[in-house]
Amino acid sequence: MGEIRHIRANVVGERLDRFLASTQTDLTRAQIYNMILSGLIKIDEHNVKPAYRIKGDEIIVLYISYPTADDLISEEMDLNVIYEDMDLLVIDKPSGIVVHPGPGHKSGTLANGLIARMPTIGEVGERIRPGIIHRLDKDTSGLIVVAKNAISHEHISKQIKNRTVLKMYIAMLSGHPNPSEGIIKSHVGRDPSHRKRMAVVDNGRYAESHFRVLEKLNGYSLASIEIKTGRTHQIRVHMSSIGHPIVGDTIYGGERSTINRQFLHASKIGFKLPSTGVYTEFESKMPEDLLDLLQNIRNNSKIARG
Repeated sequence: MGEIRHIRANVVGERLDRFLASTQTDLTRAQIYNMILSGLIKIDEHNVKPAYRIKGDEIIVLYISYPTADDLISEEMDLNVIYEDMDLLVIDKPSGIVVHPGPGHKSGTLANGLIARMPTIGEVGERIRPGIIHRLDKDTSGLIVVAKNAISHEHISKQIKNRTVLKMYIAMLSGHPNPSEGIIKSHVGRDPSHRKRMAVVDNGRYAESHFRVLEKLNGYSLASIEIKTGRTHQIRVHMSSIGHPIVGDTIYGGERSTINRQFLHASKIGFKLPSTGVYTEFESKMPEDLLDLLQNIRNNSKIARG
């Protein structure tokens, strides 16, 4: 199972590996480098070197293999489980961890760790994303719910579909939204000019986010954001669309900072437990990297850039 991507190079003189690392955000530069050496990335059907300088108006072809369920290996992982019962786990995911295998990420994912902890979870939901009901971006930290059996997977998935699950995030925004709270409703889909980004597009899927500024700083705003839907990159796209991108989210116009990731944390999730039907909320405190940057902004009224 795989994908062939055709990309028209629109720059002149830039290294091939650097250009692809900036446009193919699901692949690391190291992965791109190795793909070029292995002949899986070509220029006009010719093998080239990673340091190849793009001449402009060339077609770059990437041959990408996708992991399958058979590729999902068991890997011991220190999972921060904040709640567990017979039906589910609530995990506090650190930034830098991919939720399940995808292009360029066949190991080291949350799914690999889940298989090691509970081998039977491989039969729950999709085999490549065992027990996983919803996702968080690699560089977003916070709470994620994992079902341990098919009944609980269906139970919580139905709550998400009916939009009765509470999903709250904390984010640092550039600027000061005016008004300081509001609702963003739009359609989100693939960015037609940048295939690995999402954007507000007419033919996308409906997305709804509620935001509220918690603290105004000099040039920045600490905000809480509740999402009613769960589209890919929804918060990042929505906040960027109103001119207040998330700090550190350079893909969507945010300022670069010392934490080298977006200032976005899934801080609270609430739903009815499958075993009892009782609505329950779980919370996660901001991790140290976000707390340190927040304090730095409070003290210096500016971002220490990386």
